Amino acid sequence: MKRTLTSVLLVLSIIACKDSDKSRKQVEEEKVALENNQSENQINDGDWQYLFDGTSLDGWRAYNEEQLPPGWIIENEVLTYNTELGLEEDYTGGRDIIYGAEEFDNFELYLEWKLPEGGNSGILYHIKEGYSAPYNVAPEYQLIDDKNYEKIHDLTGYNKSLGHTENLSELKPLNKTASDYSMHAPDPDKIQLNPIGEWNSSKIVFTPDNVEHWLNGIKVLSFVPWDEEWHKKKNSGKWEGSPDYGKFKTGFIGLQDHASPIWFRNIKIRRL
Repeated sequence: MKRTLTSVLLVLSIIACKDSDKSRKQVEEEKVALENNQSENQINDGDWQYLFDGTSLDGWRAYNEEQLPPGWIIENEVLTYNTELGLEEDYTGGRDIIYGAEEFDNFELYLEWKLPEGGNSGILYHIKEGYSAPYNVAPEYQLIDDKNYEKIHDLTGYNKSLGHTENLSELKPLNKTASDYSMHAPDPDKIQLNPIGEWNSSKIVFTPDNVEHWLNGIKVLSFVPWDEEWHKKKNSGKWEGSPDYGKFKTGFIGLQDHASPIWFRNIKIRRL
């Protein structure tokens, strides 16, 4: 009996050692995999370049100007457009701003933003200077208070100017948040905007084969730049009289002043 018990204990000990060895091996493999993933993430993080990190406005200036216009300031590590400061009378230049340190062609751009009730702004790219305003040449990811804008602002004249004849007071799909402004509308079933005063995130992915607009982690729009459909839209809508709209394949990144407060943070980009 004693010999049998000893044998059983010996077998159990061997099994336990094998299980222990196997467990240690799995732990080591998982550790290596984790380290590899961390290294990959570090490489990916390293691809990102901050255009605004909450501490500096280096590289930013007004469109067609050499310095920032009044109103654009850092407040609590947030890039803010303060409308009261923006009304300083001794400044006559434009108030849209660009990151003028370098141009970008194919990219992934990420930022976070929030608007006040009835607010309006936009993210522009492939901007070229020398025009009256960035939007005359640059595609725009629209930022606007979808819910309240039409209640506060009279859109009748604007909608008439675009050839609309019905529901002239409403904000049209081509002008809502995450649209390719006046070109492509986002999927309304995918739009999930946070309440006014809360932060939203936006991402633009641009390549010559495809453009993606993301809102709060969801892809809400994709289109092909410069294809037949793109040219048809460009030549039949708001940009019919703007021959240089959207034609440039590289340019500056910009943010729009539309006479309302606006807040941005974590503005970063990586080349594709």
